[in-house]
Amino acid sequence: MEKQFNTRSMIFTLFGDYIRHYDNVIWIGSLIRLLEEFGHNEQSVRAAISRMSKQGWVKSTKIGNKSYYSLTEQGQVRMEEASQRIYKTEHPSWDGNWRILVYTIPENKRHLRDELRKELVWSGFGLLSNSCWITPNPLEEQVNRLIDKYHISDYVSFFNASYIGKNDEEDLVQKCWSLDEVNKKYQQFIQEYSQRYVIDKNKMEKDELSDGSCFVKSALLVHQYRKFLFIDPNLPQELLPKKWLGDSAASLFNDYYQLLIHPAKRFFEEVFRQGEVEKVIEEIKR
Repeated sequence: MEKQFNTRSMIFTLFGDYIRHYDNVIWIGSLIRLLEEFGHNEQSVRAAISRMSKQGWVKSTKIGNKSYYSLTEQGQVRMEEASQRIYKTEHPSWDGNWRILVYTIPENKRHLRDELRKELVWSGFGLLSNSCWITPNPLEEQVNRLIDKYHISDYVSFFNASYIGKNDEEDLVQKCWSLDEVNKKYQQFIQEYSQRYVIDKNKMEKDELSDGSCFVKSALLVHQYRKFLFIDPNLPQELLPKKWLGDSAASLFNDYYQLLIHPAKRFFEEVFRQGEVEKVIEEIKR
């Protein structure tokens, strides 16, 4: 099969959607076999998992001549945050306040500034002005983790404040986030995947989709939908445009996912069991 998406990104998808629900550990041989379904070879899988280990997302354990991988605490926290947003059923509630984060990271630590920007965008913060980021969501816990992770407490100020400007909060939202562009992305997703959903639902009813095909389709669906975590700030309903397509996209995603997930899990479990993971879980947990 032709390779779709980069290997590291697909590994993140499999850990988030499958592996973390199976005692958070997998044999590298099983991971290689699963990634073959998407066109990734052994060399690319080993290189990607090694990179993820160096970045602190996963850790390895060797038992006998077999290597096993599991999410680190940092990896588990990120996957839990992502899962809550991917499979959300409603918008976050809003207390009417804004969280404001301001940083003054020195030039000799510019790499930390770049990393922090990426993390803030992923968490849903919007850039109000240079080095000043805002969000209506209660992200105090996430911010504190970032401060601890990058050791930047001396450079960061964090506030919980009310907006009393002359313009309304809709103008504030438009200044910080490109929601029209996000809406266009949602529209594209709906157009493409609503057609795929109808076709695959018809095939499922006729028993024309194998478990392996469902596994690939389900993983690629999650992988594609997961991209919205990097562009959709997950704003409360009160701050969204009237013709917001995020809810329709979420409904389509959930319907399509539920259509595929049971046969997809059967395929995953068949490959997963080949690693005899149950025999090594307790040793890894020690």
